[in-house]
Amino acid sequence: MIEPWYSISKALHLIGMVAWMAGLFYLVRIMVYHATALQASEPDRSVLCRQYSLMAWKVYKIILQPAVIITWSFGVVLLCLNPGWMQQGWMHTKLGFIILLTGYTHFCKGQIRRLEKGETAHSHIYYRALNEVPTILMTAIIFLAVFKSQIRYEILFGGLLVFSALIIWGVRKANRK
Repeated sequence: MIEPWYSISKALHLIGMVAWMAGLFYLVRIMVYHATALQASEPDRSVLCRQYSLMAWKVYKIILQPAVIITWSFGVVLLCLNPGWMQQGWMHTKLGFIILLTGYTHFCKGQIRRLEKGETAHSHIYYRALNEVPTILMTAIIFLAVFKSQIRYEILFGGLLVFSALIIWGVRKANRK
């Protein structure tokens, strides 16, 4: 009797996670454009900033908020169907990364507000770099979900460190051009 609920919950959890990631990638890309628009002269600045604020809030409210709720809700259902996972270290680590991702999502909400008010001191380069954070967190979460108790933490964290360094190098190289 648990099997259909498990498969349905897992599918909905994954759909929520994919929508969450898509929303974050799109939202922070809008922030890149918004930060660039803040450097424009009037009337372009006002028109672009108003449009980017509208777009950012729509992504946040229509895509991100429901995706986060779906991901967390069906993740909890999966944990209820598999309570033994809460006794395993990989799940604690995965939940830690998911909490970081949730915090990052709320941080982005604050960035929308700052950009909307024109109060950000950050350039488009900052937001380009910020756009890589969910990629790093998503990588850790997926490796933990796939390998579960077989995960080797030194390889996971070492790989994330190398992956992060490559991303930072790529962002810096792209912004020098």
